Amino acid sequence: MTRLRQEIEPGDAGLDAKALDRLDRHFAQEVDAGRLPGFLVAVARDGRVAHLTAHGRRDVAAGLPVAADTLFRFYSMTKPVTSVAALMLVEEGRLDLDDPVARYLPAFAAPRVYTGGEAPDVTTRPAAGPIRVRHLMTHTAGLTFAFYHAHPVDALYRAAGLESSVRPGADLAETVDLYASLPLQFEPGTQWNYSVASNVLGRLIEVVAGRPLDTYCAERIFGPLGMTDAGFEVGDEQAPRLAELYGETDAGGIEPVPGLPLRGRPRFLSGSGGMVASAYDQHRFMELLRRRGELDGVRLLRPDTVDLMTRDHLPAGTDLRSFGSPAHDFPGNDGVGFGLGVSVVTDPDRAEEPSGLGTYGWTGAATTTFWVDPGAGLTVQFLTQVRPKTSQTVFRDLKRLVYEAVTD
Repeated sequence: MTRLRQEIEPGDAGLDAKALDRLDRHFAQEVDAGRLPGFLVAVARDGRVAHLTAHGRRDVAAGLPVAADTLFRFYSMTKPVTSVAALMLVEEGRLDLDDPVARYLPAFAAPRVYTGGEAPDVTTRPAAGPIRVRHLMTHTAGLTFAFYHAHPVDALYRAAGLESSVRPGADLAETVDLYASLPLQFEPGTQWNYSVASNVLGRLIEVVAGRPLDTYCAERIFGPLGMTDAGFEVGDEQAPRLAELYGETDAGGIEPVPGLPLRGRPRFLSGSGGMVASAYDQHRFMELLRRRGELDGVRLLRPDTVDLMTRDHLPAGTDLRSFGSPAHDFPGNDGVGFGLGVSVVTDPDRAEEPSGLGTYGWTGAATTTFWVDPGAGLTVQFLTQVRPKTSQTVFRDLKRLVYEAVTD
C-alpha cells in the first residue's frame, strides 16, 4: 500500500492556490449538505501532484475519514484499464482491432439486429456484418445496458435478468454468452451506445490471454505499474480502508446501498466496472497514459498505441450526441468524441464543460472521474462513493473549478 502525496506547491505548477481552495470549499459544502459522504481530489501537473485534498467520511456511520489510502469502487473507470489490457495483446500480435469478436467468442457468430416491435415480441434480421473488436472498444457494437429504458432491446436485457449487467450467480463467460443471445440495437459501427461491451472485451481478453481477467491485469498492468491496491477484490488488510457505498435518496440525501461483492474473489469479473483502487493507483495509471505508455522505466504500450487509444474514433463531424443513440442526446455530449475506452474532447468551444482539445478520460457510477489534458500536462481525479438517482453537477463544477485554477 502506497499513499498519494502532494509533491509540489500549486504556484510552482502554474496553479492558483486560492482557486484550488475555492474548489475544496465547494465540495466541502456538498459534504456539509449531506449530498456527499466525503471526497478525494488530486490535481497533478507534468506528473507531480500539486493539490491533494481528502475531506469528509469514507464511512459516515462509523465516523471514519476519507484518507489518501482510502479504496474506492471505480465502476466504469475500469473500462480504460480493460482497453489497455486488450491493446497490449494487439501489440503482441495476438489480437487485431478488426478481428470479428466471434473468432474468439463463438456465441457472437450470428448476431441479429432489432427491426421493430416491443419487448418481448420484437422482430430482428441478421446483421449485415460482424461485431469487431474495435466496436467493443468504441461502444459502437450495438450492445446496450438494461437501465436505459430507452429502447425495446433495453427491456430485453431486463427480462434476461441483466439489470446489473450480470445475471445473478453467473460468471463472466456465462454472462457474455447471454449478451450474445440478445438482439443488437443497431448494425455494428453505425451508432454510439454506451454498453456492456467492456465486459465482452474482458472475456475476449481471458480467451486470448488464457488467464482470468483479474490475473491478467494483476500480472501485466497493476504489478508492473506499482498499483499496489488495484484489483477486483479486497483482502483483509484492505477491507478497513474501503469506502462505504451510498445511493442518493429521493429527498436528495444519501444512504448506504449494496455494491458488487469485493470480499473474496468475485465470480463475475467485470471488465466494465469491477475494479477497486486507491488514488495512488489511479495517479499511476493516468501518468502511464499521459506519458504515452511508459512510467518509471516500465513500458506497457508504444506511444503510437496510446495515441490511437486516446484519439476520437467516431465519424468526422460527429460527437457523442449526434452519433449516439437517443439515450445520449443531451448537451453534455456536444463536442465530445470517443476513443478506445475513453471520451475525447474534439471541440472545446461546443463542449459543455471547460476542457483542452484532446482531453480524454472517463467516469464511474459512484461519482468518480478522471481526465488527462495532454496540452496542459494536467491530470485530475475526483473520488467519492455515491450512486446518484438524478443528474448531478459534480463533474461540471469540478472541471470549471480546476480550469479556473490553471494560470499558465
